[in-house]
Amino acid sequence: MSNKIDEKEVISSVEVISSTDSEKSDENPFLDPYNAEYYRKLYEECSYECREAFDPEFTWSLQEEKKLLRKLDWRVAIPACIMFVALQVDRGNLAQAVADDFLVDMGMTTNDYNIGNQIFFASFLVAEVPSQLISKKLGPDRFVPLQMVAWSIVSMCQSAMKGKVGFYITRCLIGLLEGGFIADLVLWLSYFYKSKELPIRLSWFWTTLSLVQIVTALLAFAILRMRGLAGLAGWRWLFLLEGIFTLLIGIGAFYLMVPSAVQTKNWLHPKGWFTEREEKIVVNRVLRDDPSKGDMNNRQPLTAKKIFQALADYDLWPIYAIGLLAYIPAATITPYLTLTLKSLGFSTFNVQLLTIPYNVIHIFFLLIITWMTEKFNERSLISLAAPIYSTILLGFIRWWPGSMVQAWPTFAITTLVLGTPYIHAICVSWVSRNSNSIKNRAVCSALYNMFVQLGSIASNQIYRSNDAPLYHRGNQNLFWISFALIPLLLLVKIYYVRRNKSKEAAWNAMTEEERADYVINTKDQGNKRLDFRFAH
Repeated sequence: MSNKIDEKEVISSVEVISSTDSEKSDENPFLDPYNAEYYRKLYEECSYECREAFDPEFTWSLQEEKKLLRKLDWRVAIPACIMFVALQVDRGNLAQAVADDFLVDMGMTTNDYNIGNQIFFASFLVAEVPSQLISKKLGPDRFVPLQMVAWSIVSMCQSAMKGKVGFYITRCLIGLLEGGFIADLVLWLSYFYKSKELPIRLSWFWTTLSLVQIVTALLAFAILRMRGLAGLAGWRWLFLLEGIFTLLIGIGAFYLMVPSAVQTKNWLHPKGWFTEREEKIVVNRVLRDDPSKGDMNNRQPLTAKKIFQALADYDLWPIYAIGLLAYIPAATITPYLTLTLKSLGFSTFNVQLLTIPYNVIHIFFLLIITWMTEKFNERSLISLAAPIYSTILLGFIRWWPGSMVQAWPTFAITTLVLGTPYIHAICVSWVSRNSNSIKNRAVCSALYNMFVQLGSIASNQIYRSNDAPLYHRGNQNLFWISFALIPLLLLVKIYYVRRNKSKEAAWNAMTEEERADYVINTKDQGNKRLDFRFAH
């Protein structure tokens, strides 16, 4: 009898229900009649859009699932990457513009440039939660394309800027319109993928970022040579042409996105994406991996109470703390890379090409480290590779006498620093998994991104004009920030291990009848349920 109860406990854990062979009973928590009864009632109460496809006894073959997963990648993951292109083009071209005398033409200093970047990140941060509220009401399939069209228009308007006031206004508007975009797309992806599959798809997501930076560097190399054509500076052509490009992607996004797996038929997709059987496979494989994904309708707005519950979820604060610190070094160095290389004697056009190598390194490390976390089911310890790597290199930048003085050595060290293993995809999926509730997942993803933006805001004041050109003070601060992430990741590991042990002890203290009653009648929600275990 006790062995049977232990199996129930295992199948209730979101971390364990992640294999691809649906016919194994330990993958299907709904074979436990108590779980099936509880969740069927829950899905009906919240009018979950896929509830008609829910079937605890439905089975399919491993071959069918693999074939369907490939179809999902083409229909969902790759379109998400295409949409992410629009985000990165419009928020990444500013660093390319400054290599074309943008600051001189606008009559601005590097401190003005810092303030503009801070305004962008602050606006991005402020818009995160409101964006999630709108997205949950309208649905990501409607709101995301609207966002993209709106910010691309503002991006095009940057070509008409005359001074720093216009620069500040456009930075603010783009930040407000882009805020929440990433969390919206991650939420949409979670409708179609299991928790174990999501990090790899998110690594594709951020691989797109680096690929875009490589391609746009090559485009900038050509577009900036248009300086003087029609009386416009090269950077004005850059904003105009790339804004038009992202507008086209935004319009295309109305076609690329659908509300859910069972709502793919419309005038743009008259035949839909899936057969009826494929719809049932998509829905049931996701629910068996994480039953909480059906606890809210995809057109159901978040209430003030739900928002407060998400804000008060202290079990996710450790990951927020990681997001605050982890990306500050790269966020500080990246906007200054083209300026630094140009000051060392590289030409405007060669500077664009020299931004390509770090993106190649970035892609390699991102894919490797994300794959390793899922392969070994370990996040905290594997993520330590990032701060250890960057701390060593930042020490060279700060204390090696040739740094920021010798052209090619400086290029090599900064390139390696910016290629630091990127743990953002790991953390985004980590927040999604540890929230264990679609009600909290949207807001918690937004909160995580808000902490990332807080770090970005701080990063834009680390390099100051009175510290130029060597930025000794700034680089020393980056060294210690990177170093601080090492004990933080270890503490996060300890925290989640202890929380799981506490849950385990409470669960094991129950009788079989008490556990059955708990599954059906508990008021505990999300990650506070005793049958849930945190990923760490």
